[in-house]
Amino acid sequence: MNSLKSGVVVFFLFSATGCEQSSELPNTVLENVSSRELKEFIGRITNNLVFVEGGEFLMGDYGVKYGPERLPYDSDKDSKPLHRVVLSNYSIGKFKITNQEYQFYLKSNGLELRQDAGEKFTIISEAPNTPAHLDWFEADKYCAWLANVSELPLGLPTEAQWEYAARSRGKFLMVATDDGTYKATNDDVTEDWKDGPKGINISSSWDREIFAKKMGWNTGTLTPLPVDRFPPNPLGIYSMSDNGFEWVKDWYDPTYYQYSPLKDPQGPMVPVYKDPSSNYKYAKVLRGKDYADPQWGGGVNVHRSYRSPDATMASLSNRGERLVLGDKTARCVVNYPLPVQ
Repeated sequence: MNSLKSGVVVFFLFSATGCEQSSELPNTVLENVSSRELKEFIGRITNNLVFVEGGEFLMGDYGVKYGPERLPYDSDKDSKPLHRVVLSNYSIGKFKITNQEYQFYLKSNGLELRQDAGEKFTIISEAPNTPAHLDWFEADKYCAWLANVSELPLGLPTEAQWEYAARSRGKFLMVATDDGTYKATNDDVTEDWKDGPKGINISSSWDREIFAKKMGWNTGTLTPLPVDRFPPNPLGIYSMSDNGFEWVKDWYDPTYYQYSPLKDPQGPMVPVYKDPSSNYKYAKVLRGKDYADPQWGGGVNVHRSYRSPDATMASLSNRGERLVLGDKTARCVVNYPLPVQ
């Protein structure tokens, strides 16, 4: 990494491609972690980056034109039209941000895990190798802090970067598994729903039930799994089609694909869309899938989701809003044209 630092810093100052840095970077409180711990932490992060060579691809629902069944993969209109995108090189996290990584960030800055997200959130934050669950602002600040301490141009991926990586550089792969398909065992579903098909290359409800029992959690089928539980996609990136939605940089606009620029699209320049699903607040894009299952599918690579960046939803009882963090994760990208050594 040292051989790249000077070039990376210069590049960082003059490029904002795919990188929306927070206006308020958290200060690193080195009293809480040693310089050795910080150096080792940064080393682990950089070792878990996958370099993605940029290029041109067709973004959006390609099913009708290029899918084997010639049928759409997504019933929603916001994944259309299919459109050309050209991306610069970048590197992306091999894994979702883990609890261990996020809590190291909290410790480094003298912060504590939030206490307003309910009992389930506290429980699922215990396992070090499962995804950290966070709102968009927290994800953005984490990547910005990581940029600050590593001197690398880190940020949340753009929606285009996310899809290009999930599809292994824009290939026509339906899901981000090892071969673009769902695979599960042939175990029968028992009458008491105590057993059923286990995921082979993507998670199932029973995988989450089993892991919850192993951990002594009461989270059932809504249980997060270790970030490396199933094989990566052909590019070497894990769990992009299950184990939690992933925040990306972009503001959400259902019509964005109609006017998206060709080169390194960043999403709408200003927030433009809100509705009940985003708690009547301007929405950020989420990609991937919260809880996959081979019986009904995982996160189809072209599907777009959206929520309020503070992860709130309108309460079903019309009593204000409720915070929903247990299904929202993230990973960071490095916007630099060479692999990070």
